[in-house]
Amino acid sequence: MRIDGRRALTTVAVCLVVIELTDIVFALDSIPAVLSVSQDTFIIVTSNIFAIMGLRSLYFVLAGAMAKFQYLKIALAVLLILIGIKLFGHSWFDVPHAVSLAVIAGIIGTGVIASAISSRRSEATEPAADRDPRQS
Repeated sequence: MRIDGRRALTTVAVCLVVIELTDIVFALDSIPAVLSVSQDTFIIVTSNIFAIMGLRSLYFVLAGAMAKFQYLKIALAVLLILIGIKLFGHSWFDVPHAVSLAVIAGIIGTGVIASAISSRRSEATEPAADRDPRQS
């Protein structure tokens, strides 16, 4: 875009630059984690490339799921709190990986199932509330 003969960025372009920089920061942030797992350069580089590529698409999947499942946001908040507690207390107690994965699956599954039950109940009561009682 040109303003007074000079190039200018639109708000969308600035937003895109910020999003891309955020992707790069998250990828750079994960390098120490990858280095603690592997010393293989190929693994480190490819894992960061896939992290950058998958981050945005995962966000849109999660945003769409949150719109569909009303209790998923609460489940993810509980999950993040428990992960924070686990990271903070890992010096004092050890939680096996299988238990962590089971808790994660249980929390997300509970949020999805509670949302499905809630939406079915609201659909079942909604038509009854819309009917005119004088027509019965």
